[in-house]
Amino acid sequence: MLGGMLVTGSANIINQILEKDLDKLMKRTAKRPLPTGQIAVAAAVVFCVALGVSGLALLALQFNLLTAALSFLSLLLYGFLYTPLKRISPICVFVGAIPGGMPPLIGWVAATGVVSVEAWILFGIQFIWQFPHFWAIAWVLDEDYKKAGFKMLPMAGGKNLKTAIQIMIYTLMLIPLGLLHMQFGMTGSTSAMIAVVCGVLFLAQTFYLMRTCSKKAAMSIMFGSFLYLPIVQIAFVLDKVNL
Repeated sequence: MLGGMLVTGSANIINQILEKDLDKLMKRTAKRPLPTGQIAVAAAVVFCVALGVSGLALLALQFNLLTAALSFLSLLLYGFLYTPLKRISPICVFVGAIPGGMPPLIGWVAATGVVSVEAWILFGIQFIWQFPHFWAIAWVLDEDYKKAGFKMLPMAGGKNLKTAIQIMIYTLMLIPLGLLHMQFGMTGSTSAMIAVVCGVLFLAQTFYLMRTCSKKAAMSIMFGSFLYLPIVQIAFVLDKVNL
């Protein structure tokens, strides 16, 4: 957890350094320490390097080199590919979902030393989850994002039925993904049932968005996504302990 937190902090600082001037334009980020001048860019760079190096060293020395390498790859993808892509193309969400989905995979590799099928299952759920999660956020904050020129929503025109359908499709994919743990013997049937129920409830919220294309419906999906992932992951852990 400490190693991951340090590397994630470093990646987030890279993001805020590169977007310092853009953050000034958005209400959501205007009061961050770099846009307001509370912290100098040079100091942020030093802190960023210190966090990144210490986090990667901790993961390499306490676990294995593969864990550190995957964490470094995640940092590079988030800081230097996802961040600039936000102003170029909606594909940024796909790119950002890769480092966003890697923490559970990295945790599995730290414990086992290999990137196995189980690691990819853990990655797959968190990877797919990010599409409805971030597209719902982008829907709610669309006006703010436009001020900085961010292109986050998947379809031309932004907040429309086509985008809502995209959100529904990716949410639907979470239901079969939630059964893979049981299929590969990682957990039992209890967590699989919880994952399916949570997936169905999450999916139901997308139908409301498709029907209304409203900010209220998008906010419902956004908050639902915040509940879905921790509930499902905790269920997996507790089910694994009881096997």
